[in-house]
Amino acid sequence: MINKLIGKIQKTGAPIVVGLDPMLSYVPEHVQREAFNEYGETLRGAAEAIWKFNKEIVDRTYDLIPAVKPQIAMYEQFGVEGLEAYKKTVDYCKSKGLVVIGDIKRGDIGSTSAAYAVGHLGKVQIGSRTYSGFDEDFATVNPYLGSDGVKPFIEVCKEENKGLFILVKTSNPSSGEFQDRLVDERPLYELVGEKVAEWGAEHCGDTYSYIGAVVGATYPEQGKVLRKIMPKSLILVPGYGAQGGKGKDLVHFFNEDGLGAIVNSSRGIIAAYKQEAYARFGAENFGEASRAAVEDMIADIRGALETR
Repeated sequence: MINKLIGKIQKTGAPIVVGLDPMLSYVPEHVQREAFNEYGETLRGAAEAIWKFNKEIVDRTYDLIPAVKPQIAMYEQFGVEGLEAYKKTVDYCKSKGLVVIGDIKRGDIGSTSAAYAVGHLGKVQIGSRTYSGFDEDFATVNPYLGSDGVKPFIEVCKEENKGLFILVKTSNPSSGEFQDRLVDERPLYELVGEKVAEWGAEHCGDTYSYIGAVVGATYPEQGKVLRKIMPKSLILVPGYGAQGGKGKDLVHFFNEDGLGAIVNSSRGIIAAYKQEAYARFGAENFGEASRAAVEDMIADIRGALETR
C-alpha cells in the first residue's frame, strides 16, 4: 500500500491529504435541511448530513489528491449512525481510487490491540468466512504503551499489505508536556522516532517503509531532526493551514527526492467556503470552495519545495 500511496503522490504531484473531519457546524444549512427533512433532527439525520457533505467534497477533489484522512471521533459522536457514515465514507473514497488513512489513534496491548488492528486494517474470522470491518488502507497509532501496542498492528499490516502512521511529535500546543521530556538527555519524541525507524526497517516497500510517522507542521525544527532519524518513513504532517503551518515550514519534512511527507489539511479545506478567501463560492458551492483550497495548498507546497 505504501507503493500505491507514493505512486499516487507522484502522479498527482500533490503530497497532500484531505482530512475528512466534519463537525456538524461545517455542514451548510441546505445540506443539513435535506437530511433532517428525511430523518428528522436525529443522530441518523446528522450522520446523513455528514455523509452527503463528505461525498460532495470527495466528488470535487478526488482527481487532485492521493489520499483522504477521516477522523473517526467526528463520526463516533453520532453513535452507531455516525460509524455507518464513517464506513460509507471509507468505501466511497476507495471507490474513487483514493488511499484512505483511518485517523483512529488506537493504542492498547495484547488481544485488545490485535482486535483494533483487525477491525480497521484486517479481516475478522466468523465461522468459515472472513470479513473486513472498516477496511482502511492505513491507520494512525498511539505508541505510548510500547511495542506491545504496536506490533499487533504491524502483523496485520504485513498480512494485508497495509500501513501505519505512528504518533511521534503531534501538532497540538501541549504536546511537549510529554513528548519533549528528556530521557537520557534526549527528547522523548526522538526515541519514539528511532523506534519507528526500527519497526519500519522490517516492513519496507520499494522506497519507503509501511511504518510511517505523524509529525506536526507546527514544529518544523523537530521535523528536520526526525526526518534524519526516520529516512525511510513517510511522515504524515498535520497542522497545515488552520493550525498555522505553511508550505515554507514544511520543506524539512521532505527528502531530496521531493517525497517523504504527506501534508494534511482538514477544516482549511472542508470548511473553506467559510473563509474570506473562498467566500465567493457561497455555501451552495462548498465543494468548489474545497477544490479551490486544495489547488492553493498544492501550489503553496510545490512552490516551497521548488525554492528550498
